[in-house]
Amino acid sequence: MSFLRCSITPSLRASLRTASIQRVAMRSIATTPMRFSEHHAPIIQGEGTKPGTMGTDESQSTGLERFELMGRLQGVDVFDMSPLDASRPGTMKNPIKVQSMAKEQIVGSTGFPAESHETVWLKLTVDQPIARCPMSGNGTL
Repeated sequence: MSFLRCSITPSLRASLRTASIQRVAMRSIATTPMRFSEHHAPIIQGEGTKPGTMGTDESQSTGLERFELMGRLQGVDVFDMSPLDASRPGTMKNPIKVQSMAKEQIVGSTGFPAESHETVWLKLTVDQPIARCPMSGNGTL
């Protein structure tokens, strides 16, 4: 019995392997036309490096890096990395403003005066633009 099983098993495995390979090869992929038909944002890129020359940041940067670089060359801090106003506590009537272009943002509160408690992360949305820190009571907008 074991001799019969040993001689049949390899041939069955081989036939199963070829059957699964044929099934995979016959499958079609229909997602490519859909992917290329989507609307995409414009590409921000430079003219590229000329042959025989060394590339510069202005000629090779793309996307957000190029956006930030072009803003810096014009003297504009495009991401406004300056620290937030920590001279006063934020209240619900006069919250500390956090500028953002996103529909949703996450803001960290360290209390007033600064670093008076561990960072508490607050989520601000379009529906709820003001949030209050549960530890210190500071309000952010």
